[in-house]
Amino acid sequence: MKKIALIVAGGLGERMQSEIPKQFMKLGELPVLMHTINKLHAYDSLIELRIVLPESEIEVWNNLCAEFNFNLPCKIFPGGETRFHSVKNGLQNLPSSSIVGIHDGVRPLVSLDTIARCFQLAEKNGTAVPVIPVSESIRRVDGEDSVSEERSKFRLIQTPQVFSSEILLDAYNLPFEETFTDDASVIEKAGYKIYLTKGNEENIKITFPRDLLIAEFFLEQMKK
Repeated sequence: MKKIALIVAGGLGERMQSEIPKQFMKLGELPVLMHTINKLHAYDSLIELRIVLPESEIEVWNNLCAEFNFNLPCKIFPGGETRFHSVKNGLQNLPSSSIVGIHDGVRPLVSLDTIARCFQLAEKNGTAVPVIPVSESIRRVDGEDSVSEERSKFRLIQTPQVFSSEILLDAYNLPFEETFTDDASVIEKAGYKIYLTKGNEENIKITFPRDLLIAEFFLEQMKK
């Protein structure tokens, strides 16, 4: 079954307090997005790489590829108004009977084991989402009131979220809703069961300046 990695890199860096989009910020010797692409290529050198970028940043990406001599073949798609629309753009001309891993461009530290578990589970059941346990106490807030919740019943969601192409294309025919915060929420709305698998703690999403520092630490540890 053909494997596809759809990497969504539509951020513009507001929460990073930087004029440089977070996917283009340096992590070690390379921009964050290149680390992410390299990891998926390391999992399967034959995987089809699709990158969704803000249309205004495609030329910047091309210049970075030239600067860093980054030559992995990637199909580039323009982003949309929301993540939902960006993913939908990246699903154009999707090969039939394929398996698609949708991954955040700013999660460069996903492990090869996590990627493998997700693709294997999705090939078996049609859907796969990596998760990690909640390690801190949580409370559900309702206005000025709050109530303690049992954390063992909750999980933190990561990517890649992997689905069969048939399920993806069916789900992304739905009209957009504000509740679509990730791909699993779209798939679930379309009536499909979401199967969970183990993620990895280092697979953080680089969103705030502190996240880049944490990623630098994890990257150094991995090199050792």
